[in-house]
Amino acid sequence: MDHSQRASYNAGEAKGQAQEKASQMMDKASDTAQSAKESIQETGQQMKDKAQGAADAVKDATGMNK
Repeated sequence: MDHSQRASYNAGEAKGQAQEKASQMMDKASDTAQSAKESIQETGQQMKDKAQGAADAVKDATGMNK
């Protein structure tokens, strides 16, 4: 392998590693986004449940739930 072939090989290696790293970072960002989305949905559901519970409590208190 002469000097220019070695330089070309090394550049190819570096490019491959950079692409791999970028791919891993994208996967990580995607995982982070997915778990954020799930926790937002969970929070929304909990808020909905609490609101429903509060509405039921008001109905019970005012006698409208009969």
